[in-house]
Amino acid sequence: MLTRKQLELLDFINKRVQRDGVPPSFDEMKEALDLRSKSGIHRLITALEERGFIRRLAHRARALEIVKLPDALDKAGFKPRIIEGDKTSRVSGAIDVTAAAVELPVMGKIAAGVPIEALQHESHRVAVPGAMLSGKENHYALEVKGDSMIDAGINDGDVVVIREGQAADNGDIVVALVEGHEATLKRFRRHGRSIALEAANAAYETRVFSEDQVKVQGRLVGLIRTY
Repeated sequence: MLTRKQLELLDFINKRVQRDGVPPSFDEMKEALDLRSKSGIHRLITALEERGFIRRLAHRARALEIVKLPDALDKAGFKPRIIEGDKTSRVSGAIDVTAAAVELPVMGKIAAGVPIEALQHESHRVAVPGAMLSGKENHYALEVKGDSMIDAGINDGDVVVIREGQAADNGDIVVALVEGHEATLKRFRRHGRSIALEAANAAYETRVFSEDQVKVQGRLVGLIRTY
């Protein structure tokens, strides 16, 4: 049996992973559960780990993996959205991702750090599970360059799966085109007629632009990592 707070935290982590492809930060967990300190989150995560519901992944910033869900949360069936494996592209748990897979174009590199040029032409293709894709919109993939999103579990060299579209809610991780020439992967925040692009790394400052300087190109829905 889980306590109410343990269940709330597991539900919050699961929903964020399903939506963004990466778990929330400890600050976001603390705010969602209305706790005064992150130490309470650490205790809840330890309890969930001991009960076999989540697993902490070693040597990665803020990396959590949901192993299972209690019946109260698993109404629609749990579908992990983070693919991890070796260079043969195998999913965590040794499931071949080519089964029921969809090939997506990899449209070059996306900056998670120092700005790089806007999206390039297709460089190659990558197979992703069809369950990772949602809605009727087109999807594409990008290789991450830089470390500005490491606290969101996104590392240099990862491949992110993006659902194409121009709409974004506050807190979404998006591909943003800045001033028509710079593409970057950041968390989206709208403040009136200004848009803030937030890094997930304290070494990087939040960048603020007028709304006409930023065009959302898509939203993060999954992450592929190879070793």
